[in-house]
Amino acid sequence: MRLRFHCQNRIGILRDIVAHFADYGLNVAHGEVGGDHGNAIYLHVPNLLNAQFTTLRPELEKVPGVFGVRRVSLLPSERRHLELDALLSSLSDPVMSIDMEGHLVAANRAAGQLLGVRVDEVPGLSLDRYLPDLDLPGLIRRNNARVNGLRLELHDATYLADIEPLHREHLEDVASLAGAVVTLHRADRIGERIYQVQRQASPGFESLFQASPRLEVLMREARRMAPLDAPLLIQGETGTGKELLARACHLAGARGQSPFMALNCAGLPESMAETELFGYAPGAFEGARPEGKLGLLELTAGGTIFLDEVGETSPRMQVKLLRFLQDGGFRRVGSDEETYLDVRIICATQQDLPSLCREGRFREDLYHRLNVLTLSVPPLRDCLDGMETLAEQCIDRAARQIGCALPHLSPAALARLRGYHWPGNVRQLENVLFQAVSLCEGGVIEAEQLRMPDVGQAPGLAGIDLEGSLADILGEVERQVLSRLYPENPSSRQLARRLGVSHTTIANKLKRHGIDGGDSP
Repeated sequence: MRLRFHCQNRIGILRDIVAHFADYGLNVAHGEVGGDHGNAIYLHVPNLLNAQFTTLRPELEKVPGVFGVRRVSLLPSERRHLELDALLSSLSDPVMSIDMEGHLVAANRAAGQLLGVRVDEVPGLSLDRYLPDLDLPGLIRRNNARVNGLRLELHDATYLADIEPLHREHLEDVASLAGAVVTLHRADRIGERIYQVQRQASPGFESLFQASPRLEVLMREARRMAPLDAPLLIQGETGTGKELLARACHLAGARGQSPFMALNCAGLPESMAETELFGYAPGAFEGARPEGKLGLLELTAGGTIFLDEVGETSPRMQVKLLRFLQDGGFRRVGSDEETYLDVRIICATQQDLPSLCREGRFREDLYHRLNVLTLSVPPLRDCLDGMETLAEQCIDRAARQIGCALPHLSPAALARLRGYHWPGNVRQLENVLFQAVSLCEGGVIEAEQLRMPDVGQAPGLAGIDLEGSLADILGEVERQVLSRLYPENPSSRQLARRLGVSHTTIANKLKRHGIDGGDSP
């Protein structure tokens, strides 16, 4: 049992408190002093039972200078350790600490996975086992300063290492060196990281593409729902920006200055998803950390938790999530203590949840709890009227990241973008245009530089607006046919021969649909 004593800061008070436990034959395993003026004492008494505490409490509160005694779930050092561990575990980059003998002292989960060992097996491992050609302690001694971007080869992959030396007693001479903290970044993902930072540089709704009329309607609905403190369900295909929309709604609401945490439920084993979201108590299961683990919900207190692919959650997780939505309470894995938090839930899915409910794979009562507010993000193929503006934005970001002159799309390239079915939606478009910018040499992105795999088939009427008259619908079909075929027949005469009509007819139709401004031979 862990106890907090609110007390006076006087000599001998700890001795007087501990004496009462000694009278009961109880061992105090750990103690800490807290508070701004040392006015709190924390004790860990492992074998103290509830009945004994009830008897002891009045005696403890009679100790001169003790104003009150209560149970606590964690000692201050345990909470700091949990928060630091949660922070390191949330980092996707491998982070490890080494001593001046070249041995590993500690590492986060990503580093353990990279090295092929459990985190608790890291201490004592020799760095030479993984990097035999690198004398890292010698490098630290020679530089005695932070090293950024050191190129390393590990497990047939290239990493850039940031090395921060550690000094004893806040001294900064070579003799005080105690080791270093090493952070590894995959070299082939550095550009992606910068790209993500740039994309998030203007947070909120302003950073979201909304040139298409359908997206304008979506943004108006989202702005109205964002301040409402109720569960929000976002539906849409992969790559449509559901998490970006969730973040924008969070920032626009009253919780905007509080934490925003995200958990992707897809592919996580049931036990891992549960401990990630709800945490676990000290010693909850074999192999668990003795101090327990804080879940994302506790780290998000007062803010917003985003559950991506909520349709993938297990039945057990669905029950616990339903209970939290009902009364804000939950129990850590392996604990019988209730924890109550104020957290807004935003969920996203690309699945048909009502169908899952009918199949018995998703709880109908949970669905109705989540489906208080709903936003449906349209796929890119339904927003092709804004393709040119969106493509220009993607090209601008890619050019700034790469550090090259801003290229522009040729008419044939734009036609190809408009004619593709985009199974990966906006995320796929960004990747395609980033690669095209990196390949572009003459300031113009040509159709052949757009590398888009034929993954899946476009649905029969996908991207066709069925509103309006038959003439309007057929005109849209005609535009899509010409957009699809023009890159393969990049002149009005070639395309006329391909379709068996006159050159003049094709030239007029291309001009009418804005696919090609002239009638090149």
